[in-house]
Amino acid sequence: MSSISKEEKSLELRIFVFLTVFLAPLLSVLLVSGLGFAIWFSQILTGPPGAG
Repeated sequence: MSSISKEEKSLELRIFVFLTVFLAPLLSVLLVSGLGFAIWFSQILTGPPGAG
């Protein structure tokens, strides 16, 4: 087995923290916001469900 240096472990920890603290929540908010916007905009164009 190869030994992992302290620098590599530190880099791995920083990448993990970046992904879990910043990137995952940001992507979740963008995804939910985008879906909400798409539904809102489609209802502007077609009217609310059941209105037809």
